[in-house]
Amino acid sequence: MNGPQKPESHYPPPWQLKGEGIILLYRFPKKWINEHPLIPQYLKGQFKGGFGYLMLVNYYDSPVGPYKELLLIPGKFKPENKQSITHIIVNSENSTQNGRYNWGIPKITLPIIWESSKGMDSIGVGEEDEPIFFCKISYKGFSFPVSTKILPLKLYQEWNGKGFKTEPKGSGWGKLAKIESLKINPKRFPDVSQFKPILAIKVSPFNIDFPKPSTMT
Repeated sequence: MNGPQKPESHYPPPWQLKGEGIILLYRFPKKWINEHPLIPQYLKGQFKGGFGYLMLVNYYDSPVGPYKELLLIPGKFKPENKQSITHIIVNSENSTQNGRYNWGIPKITLPIIWESSKGMDSIGVGEEDEPIFFCKISYKGFSFPVSTKILPLKLYQEWNGKGFKTEPKGSGWGKLAKIESLKINPKRFPDVSQFKPILAIKVSPFNIDFPKPSTMT
């Protein structure tokens, strides 16, 4: 049987989500992505480059309720300059099961702690005895508009032999941000801490729409 299993509690697309987030913009080396052991097999050797994104998201409102996530989009892959979410962790099993079924997004469920103080977010991902990711991000200054019209997302995902194409649309208000601390367990998540981001943005608030994908088997 192709494709992910339908969840017991299914929330079909489109999804409209609201929240806040952090976007770190990179240009990762082709060799590093193409040879990385954690990159999905269907993308091996296909990396072309372009902008890559590390995103941390705190959804206040979604069809499955509030949840948090960490995700990586390394850049563009052959053919068709497609983008893929290669790694994504959320703290909601409902989000995991629906994300796999609706869009082929390879979510896994783990604890995520997100603490905010004035001008600073501290985010931890993973079990307490086996942390995967920890960061402190500061932000300040004036707000400016942020939109997928400027940095579009054209996602291609494969899950259990089924392909999904999705083009999320989102917008919000951003402030310039800075990494104060970043620690990653390289056995569980690609260690982007060895690279300096081109740009870091705190986006709050934002809205994003995940439409029904086009699928192929």
